[in-house]
Amino acid sequence: MYAFQYRKAKSLNEAGDILGRDEEARPLSGGMTLIPTLKQRLAQPTQLVDIAGLAELAGVENKNGVLTIGAATRHADVAASRVVQQAIPALACLAAGIGDPQVRNRGTLGGSVANNDPAADYPSAVLALNAKVITNRREIAADDYFQGMFTTALEPGELIVRIAFPLPKAAAYCKFPHPASGYAMAGVFIADTVQGVRVAVTGAGASGVFRWAEAEKALAKGISAAVIEKLTLAADDCNEDIHGTREYRAQLVKVMATRAAAALSGEK
Repeated sequence: MYAFQYRKAKSLNEAGDILGRDEEARPLSGGMTLIPTLKQRLAQPTQLVDIAGLAELAGVENKNGVLTIGAATRHADVAASRVVQQAIPALACLAAGIGDPQVRNRGTLGGSVANNDPAADYPSAVLALNAKVITNRREIAADDYFQGMFTTALEPGELIVRIAFPLPKAAAYCKFPHPASGYAMAGVFIADTVQGVRVAVTGAGASGVFRWAEAEKALAKGISAAVIEKLTLAADDCNEDIHGTREYRAQLVKVMATRAAAALSGEK
């Protein structure tokens, strides 16, 4: 690990000011990706700005048809929140299946969305639910936020403050987790929203989370597992590594989408 200066921010404005003035500084919340990266000497920030305890980044609220969750809310707290469980049960279920207990009790919603790991769970929920990523500077629509593997619309010094999830009519998430890491080999979040059905896929895309337009069009006529079973996801744009081929991941997406659709339609 390289040497760095540790700064514990007293406010969101202070954190934003430090990060805005120092391009090599990095925010620290749960640290589930950043700390291992530092240990492996793959990153050399000048400063770590601790934002985990900021009151501006806390809180869970369901108001006027929107579920708003503070960026520093840990996965375990999202999973255990009665507000989340009642408003969007699929989101609570997703959070409960992230990583292992250690990760769930340290990792945060904002950190996961800011990092945009191609196999992370939360990006699929943000994209499928057509959420808004609210930062210390602006609001970013989900369709504009995710811009490729580990790439987002966030600018230097910009911090996620909270994420606003419009309440769907219904939603379901199913994933095939890697047995060691718990990351999604393929995960599919289907949301029946007031704008229509949205299907977001994580873990399988070569460039990260993406919407499966063909599935959305098919499910718009009626949500059922049979609808998904008739589809085939092109493997060309899927991720391939030592854990699975493109064709394998494409098939996993179809299976997970079938299960999610079955859960939405009440099929067994």
